[in-house]
Amino acid sequence: MYNRSNHARMEKIQEKLDAGFMSKHYPEVESIVIDMMYNQRGIAKPIHRIINFSPGSYAFFKIDCLSRDCDDGGFDLSHVINGMIRNHKETATGELTCESDQPPNDHSDIEYDIQIKFS
Repeated sequence: MYNRSNHARMEKIQEKLDAGFMSKHYPEVESIVIDMMYNQRGIAKPIHRIINFSPGSYAFFKIDCLSRDCDDGGFDLSHVINGMIRNHKETATGELTCESDQPPNDHSDIEYDIQIKFS
């Protein structure tokens, strides 16, 4: 049976495949670590998450929103990471809000700290 959630999941898989591997796009990068704190409306305590990227990882830097009903949103860190790599910047911090087109009832915000290790 086909539904919207399966379609969104299949699109995300295809986006990862289309992005290719970090080793191809960023051969000078040894690792990327994204340290995040999710702040979701309706949840009192922030949720901590760390995502590690290695040369064998997909060069896909869009992180999902924690809202159960959010199919089209998330946090696209591509522009941040691409800018860091272009400028050989090793650290960056910031905040992002879910990019969903749906009403922001219980979507997440994140505070991020990105560390890039160059070879």
